[in-house]
Amino acid sequence: MWNKLLSKQRDFGNSNYGSNENEEYYRSSFHRDYDRVIFSNSFRRLSKKTQVHPLSKNDHIHNRLTHSLEVASVGRSLGLRAGKFLKDKVDKKINPYDVAYIIQTACLAHDIGNPPFGHAGEEVIKEWFKKNRKKDFLSKLSKKQRMDFHHLDGNAQSFRIVSQLEGNSFNGGLKLTFATLGTLVKYPYSSNKCDALGKSKFNFFQSEKKIFKTVYEGLGLKNEDNTYRRHPLSYLMEASDDICYGLLDLQDAFELKIINLKDTKQIFTLLCGKKLVKDIYNSTNMSVENKAAKLVSVSIDNLARHVMSVFEANYDDIVNGKQPSDLLDIFTDENLSRGIKEAKALAKNEIFNDKRKIELELGAYHIIETLLGSLIRATYKFHIDSKALSFRDKRVLDLMDEDKPKEKDSLYHKYQSVVDYVVGMTDNHAKYIAHQLNGMSY
Repeated sequence: MWNKLLSKQRDFGNSNYGSNENEEYYRSSFHRDYDRVIFSNSFRRLSKKTQVHPLSKNDHIHNRLTHSLEVASVGRSLGLRAGKFLKDKVDKKINPYDVAYIIQTACLAHDIGNPPFGHAGEEVIKEWFKKNRKKDFLSKLSKKQRMDFHHLDGNAQSFRIVSQLEGNSFNGGLKLTFATLGTLVKYPYSSNKCDALGKSKFNFFQSEKKIFKTVYEGLGLKNEDNTYRRHPLSYLMEASDDICYGLLDLQDAFELKIINLKDTKQIFTLLCGKKLVKDIYNSTNMSVENKAAKLVSVSIDNLARHVMSVFEANYDDIVNGKQPSDLLDIFTDENLSRGIKEAKALAKNEIFNDKRKIELELGAYHIIETLLGSLIRATYKFHIDSKALSFRDKRVLDLMDEDKPKEKDSLYHKYQSVVDYVVGMTDNHAKYIAHQLNGMSY
């Protein structure tokens, strides 16, 4: 089983491609995956994309890049421990460092498909397509194609970027190993399943359906009823993300003076223990920011250790199809479970409702609606009759440069080109282009 789950196969059409590549002692197949993500343009652009607080003036605040690097750090630690566990329990040939690289790379790539302005940007795109679903420029799409836009999700866009867009464009993308691609996926189904499952998240568009199927069947993750189960290592990638955003959002909120130590004392007591919290809170030689950083660090370590104990205790269910929704949901340590839930609740109720954040997100709505309104409508006219485009519509599409829709593409793929372009923008670039389209750039 694990020889498939740790597959080094890279090519979607040739089962032998990449499986015998020269692996010098310092650079394995999974190390190459890590390098391909971290040196990619899409990953680098995360430095100018919102994590929680759009266009923050405080340089200490997390952006998508710093968040992804920190998640990858936690993922690497979990991967080393998981690799040791698998080596002892399953197969002596398993290399813990391979497992660590797989999870670390999936963590690096997990947000690579997020649009500008964070989850607010994602919501605007979905709402825009839903709001215009009966317009002629969208009504000609099939139902499954419309669902890709109505439920547009950064997880599916991440899979699209690494398997299609980045690197070898529409020829394997970054050509990551199947093991890394499988670990990246949290929701092994398409947008067409969202309504039936009552979920808003999914992991592949119709355009990547064939790729997904090839990868998951190659990993041995197809069920008898033709559904797919998660790669076991994806649980550790997801837990790394959950731990980091649950706690590092608090750290940012301290920097921005949205919350104070009093607001988080109960949370840190649950996560770190009463004695440590008392010592740090009473310390007279540490700043508030340093106190928060120390408590967050200890919390992450405690949560990561418990994640591994939960993974190991539930290993048989995770690999045999009786899979839990995620590891944090089945924590056995009541204090840690309550602590991370209360941290997320504080973020939702206080941090996400900060006035400046709300103001900037409202601005983001206008920016992305402007981009989609101009680009999608110009693309539809281009699809109907490319020779009859107005001067303005031609110039709108010219803004996309080499990313603009190709005449030979279907309407669905043309719209995907627009969404790829918008999602790929940094916050600042999206703001700039929207201003151009509104005649405000001079």
